[in-house]
Parts: sequence; C-alpha cells; structure tokens
Amino acid sequence: MERGLQKNKYTEVVETKKIALSAVLIALGVLLASFLWFPIGPTKVFPGQHIVNAIAGILLGPLYAVFIALVIGIIRNSLGWGTIFAFPGGLPGGFVVGIIYKYLKKTDYAALAEPLGTVIIGATISALIFAPLIGATPNITFFWIAFAASCIPGSVLGFIILKILRKSGILDEFLEE
Repeated sequence: MERGLQKNKYTEVVETKKIALSAVLIALGVLLASFLWFPIGPTKVFPGQHIVNAIAGILLGPLYAVFIALVIGIIRNSLGWGTIFAFPGGLPGGFVVGIIYKYLKKTDYAALAEPLGTVIIGATISALIFAPLIGATPNITFFWIAFAASCIPGSVLGFIILKILRKSGILDEFLEE
C-alpha cells in the first residue's frame, strides 16, 4: 500500500512540474508575441512560438507542446497579435519535436526538427485549407517560405537556449524526475 502512495506522490510531483513549466512557457510565448512578429502576406509569423515549441517538445513531450502552442495561439488571436495561421503554424512543430525526441532520438538536436512540422505539415495545411477559408491565395510555396522564415530561426534559438540551460544545470532538478 505504501509503495502505491509513493508512486502517486511521484506522479503528482512530475505533473505539477510539467504544468508549472507549461505555464511559464505560455507566458514566455505571449510575452514574445507582443514584439517578436512580422507580417508576411496574410500571416503574422512569430519565431517566438518556435522557440517555445523546441523547448516544450523536448522537456514536456508532444502533447504538452501542442497544448502550449494552442493556448499561445488563442491568446495571440484574442489580443489581435495573430491570425488563424497561428494554429496550423504552431501546433505541428512542437508535436514533431516531441515525437522525435521521445521515440526516435533523445537529443536536443530534435529541436531542429521543428521546421518539419511547421513547414511541411503546418504550411501545407495553411495553404490548402486555411487560406481558402479567409479568401487568401492558396500558394503552397509562399506558405512554405513564410513559415520557414519564422520556424528556422526560432527552432535554432530554442536549441541554443536548451543547450545553455543544460550547461548551466538549471534543468537538472526538473529532468531528474
């Protein structure tokens, strides 16, 4: 019986840490969204989202990364800092990072796979489904370039931040669990 209690306490501690880190990453994403975006056609590209995606996918996994991107997208759109493209542009990148890190290779280099989700999946969905919904031209090449301009620098910065956090030891206690 006591062993079961310990496992539940352990699980509660891990989940509490994940929820707390999620809140911090959402706050960081919203803060960065206030000044770190630029318009390209009908989109407002946001490298900060991809920084957060890279970090969340590795530290929290694919489902948390998707949730964090969703909440940031909702807040950005509520504040007028985003467009409908925030959803297909943000969600797949964190998911791909999390999947690659969790199931294929547990290395911070998985952060650099964020463009696979954002450009290949997100930009394609944006061009084929979301652009026609708002009356924009469904030019897939345009969306690939626009999303790449956002996610490549963002994922590289996320990777660098992860490396700095690991080297400084800040992540040690969090990742012990």
